[in-house]
Amino acid sequence: MQAYYIIGLMSGTSLDGIDLCYAQFYNNGTDRYELLNGKTIKYTSEIQKLLLKADQCTAIELMQIDADLGIYFGEQIKLFIQENDIQQIDAIASHGHTIFHNPKNHFSTQIGSPAQIHAITDIKTIADFRSVDVALGGQGAPLVPIGDQFLFSNYSSCLNLGGIANISFDQQHKRIAYDICICNMALNFLALKLGHSYDKNGNIASSGQINLKLLNELNQFHYFSSEPPKSLGREQFDDWYIPLLENSSISVPDMMATTAEHIGMQIGKLIPKGNCLLTGGGVFNTSLINALKKHTQSTLEIPNNNMVDYKEALVFAYLGMLRLTNRINTLSSVTGANRDSIGGCIYG
Repeated sequence: MQAYYIIGLMSGTSLDGIDLCYAQFYNNGTDRYELLNGKTIKYTSEIQKLLLKADQCTAIELMQIDADLGIYFGEQIKLFIQENDIQQIDAIASHGHTIFHNPKNHFSTQIGSPAQIHAITDIKTIADFRSVDVALGGQGAPLVPIGDQFLFSNYSSCLNLGGIANISFDQQHKRIAYDICICNMALNFLALKLGHSYDKNGNIASSGQINLKLLNELNQFHYFSSEPPKSLGREQFDDWYIPLLENSSISVPDMMATTAEHIGMQIGKLIPKGNCLLTGGGVFNTSLINALKKHTQSTLEIPNNNMVDYKEALVFAYLGMLRLTNRINTLSSVTGANRDSIGGCIYG
């Protein structure tokens, strides 16, 4: 039975850092897997500021950030390999960090040069998983659902509470998935106003009061009335959420409480009946989870912390394994592309 050993790297829109995982996959038709090691590396404030402003850089500045971030990724992966005495690796699968996501105009851009990762680690590196799907008319997102379908088939649905909340589930024998709403990206933005990188345990939100005026305004986002396939990026956060939050005269705790309620409302009404697997950093935000429970009748299941923290990195490792074995890793039923495809460029 053929086994593949892959390192997955994920850098999400919440800008909190990178998740690395080392996983083993068995390519025998059932794709049995084991998550062997995982590590979260927090971004320094300097890297966060660079990435936050990268969409406003000149072309040459963006290329420099791309190279520098690739070097940083490569060095962190090399250290991860040494710390865990990893001896066998078939490939590194890197999501990179999304700077632009505009499938309507035929592009989605992730930085963190895979050439630099390969040069530093001397390991085959797979990246740029979205571009083929976008070229085929798809959203290029979300990509995780194929992993949900085959690795987590014992759940009715899978919900990720990351910078952006997204869900996937089977409907009429097809995998359906889409981004629901901005999630930790908004909560972290507000926490920063009080000098915190995030709202630990949802304590700030829990201390606030829900403001019905702001809640109604947040719920009017035109994205919510559009049909899948659909996806979100930082552009929508900058254009819609930030002006509403910046123009609100209420306290930050009240904005946090209102935003958590808004997220819970938008997600709760869309979770299918059955058992839903919850992962992503938002799982640890009690205020957000309570809002979610209030607005859904589905059974919410939170796995062990390793799976909460590293599920997305694990699935990108899985996408890398599929690319390595020349198998479909992007579903048109999810993205709206004109056909399923094999995404990812191989370096090395």
